[in-house]
Amino acid sequence: MFEILSGGIFGSLLGGIFRLAPEVIKFFDKKDERAHELLMFGQQCQLETLRGQQKLAEIGAQREATVDAGVMNAFNSAIEQQTEMVKAAGGWVASLSASVRPVVTYWILLLWSFAHIWFAWTAWVAGAPPETVFKLIMSADFCALVSGTLNYWFLDRTLAKRGL
Repeated sequence: MFEILSGGIFGSLLGGIFRLAPEVIKFFDKKDERAHELLMFGQQCQLETLRGQQKLAEIGAQREATVDAGVMNAFNSAIEQQTEMVKAAGGWVASLSASVRPVVTYWILLLWSFAHIWFAWTAWVAGAPPETVFKLIMSADFCALVSGTLNYWFLDRTLAKRGL
């Protein structure tokens, strides 16, 4: 009788184990699925963050382009107003007004050249190494002054050719 009982108990236990095995497998499968979904959600959040930053950069670039266009329009308007005022005055006033930019340009270039030649000569006489003298001569302020003056002339002509 004990054999019948043990056979039934063993069969019940074996059946119970086989019945629970799919549930255990489902539990681990759901756990992996949730971890995968969590990882995908994190990556989607990162993607949306990058999209938001890109959109903000686009908005900033559009704003800068709009501001730059406004500045160019104001610049052109100021030049047109000055031209109209000079034409209205006529005669020697127009000639004097037209000579201001070239005279100032030549004056800046002459002053810049003289100052740098004098500085280089004095440094050379004092025995300074040429590379040190060159670095001191080509300061950011002087380069900005000269390049700004020269660029004004070339940029003004380029913009005038393009109708800006």
